[in-house]
Amino acid sequence: MDNIVEIRDLRKTYAGGFEALKGVNLSIKKGEILALLGPNGAGKTTLISTICGITNPGSGSVLVGGHDVVTQYRDARRLIGLVPQEINLEPFSKVKDTVAFSRGLFGKPRNPALIERILRQLSLWEKRDARVVELSGGMKRRVLIAKALSHEPEVLFLDEPTAGVDVELRKDMWDIVAELKELGTTIILTTHYIEEAEAIADRIGVISSGQLLLVEEKAELMARLGQKRLQIDLQDKLSAVPDVLVEYNLELVEDGQALRYTYDTRGERTGITRLLGDLASAGITLTDIQTEQSSLEEIFVGLVKEGAA
Repeated sequence: MDNIVEIRDLRKTYAGGFEALKGVNLSIKKGEILALLGPNGAGKTTLISTICGITNPGSGSVLVGGHDVVTQYRDARRLIGLVPQEINLEPFSKVKDTVAFSRGLFGKPRNPALIERILRQLSLWEKRDARVVELSGGMKRRVLIAKALSHEPEVLFLDEPTAGVDVELRKDMWDIVAELKELGTTIILTTHYIEEAEAIADRIGVISSGQLLLVEEKAELMARLGQKRLQIDLQDKLSAVPDVLVEYNLELVEDGQALRYTYDTRGERTGITRLLGDLASAGITLTDIQTEQSSLEEIFVGLVKEGAA
């Protein structure tokens, strides 16, 4: 798969000396969904703004479709659609006019059929003659996406697209992103919602304090860094973990009605067989056993803590 975005040693320092980006290197594949995760102030928005040509880089380079975002700004920018965090729309403009106007800003000829397709895809067709001021917050976010798609970009940046949106609408947005990927659009998503990245991303990038800590396939990341937990439900309640089991670092949960054992999926041995034998030797009777994988949120928090150390 070809790379459509190439970022090399990208740095940005603002007046006052704040380093927002510290030598970021990143290749983004054509047609993938990349989720950028990071806490507030991590550099996510600065990175997107620099790629989109809104912020000038201090040093380093960014190529979009082979075009340098500084020296070949127009060629690079026409390949990019941007959905910003802030809802900044002309309140008294009609929805269809707002979207069509954005297409014109990129020098594209009128294409009513395309605008209709985009509005239908985003469930905005019934609202095409409504003025923006009449729309709900969720519908306004859909208009932002429609505007970003109006000039048929190859790369779409979504900067916190579901911030402040209810759960139902958030899932609708996930479906929209999946549809756009099917059409071949490359999507770069920044989000605070870990489940969003876990649900729709192909790769996960973690950024903290202006540094890209890693970029990895989602499944590989979770397999490599994830831990599994074994919950052992007990027939009789325990008040404490017996001393003979202390080496397993068991956690007493469910008000003493269960034990939780955490093990590394990468280890040669999980220790489960020996643990079950020792439980039996200690006279502890089990009623059920269940396992669960570490969530992406737990992995993310761990990575950020390591990066800050």
